[in-house]
Amino acid sequence: MPNSDTARALVLDDFIPYRLSITSNLVSEAVADTYEALFGLTIPEWRLVTVVTEAGGITQQQIGQQTRMDKVTVSRAAIALVERGLMQRHANPDDRRSHLLMLTDDGHTLYASVAPKALDLERRIFAGFSGAEVAQFVAMLRRIDAVTIDLVQESHGGIGDQRPRR
Repeated sequence: MPNSDTARALVLDDFIPYRLSITSNLVSEAVADTYEALFGLTIPEWRLVTVVTEAGGITQQQIGQQTRMDKVTVSRAAIALVERGLMQRHANPDDRRSHLLMLTDDGHTLYASVAPKALDLERRIFAGFSGAEVAQFVAMLRRIDAVTIDLVQESHGGIGDQRPRR
């Protein structure tokens, strides 16, 4: 399909980047509604909680690079989580200009409550697919990520980490 672009007219609903965006927005809306209703968390806040849990301690810049969120979104989410007592800033021994974000005990308790709900939501979304289909889908998404990263870097002259932001 993508190789026959010259013979194909652009139909937005069949345009794969558009379909990816629509699907991403629908899934994000379902996730956001669940996290907001149950835990009072936005999606960026939940991503921070999860990334900080996995990393133990991480800078906002590293979070932005890992999650593809812009620095303003990361900063706002971090401020909200610190204000709620779910996260703390600690001096970064490797770079005095930055801080490491770490979860508090309340943050760990929140994560322990949210993670099973996140996995259940994922299970419900993909219930109609086999394990092999899900694995293939994830592999395809990772390949799309890699190609897109290369395209974006190419358009920026190959300079720096210019990966697409979400």
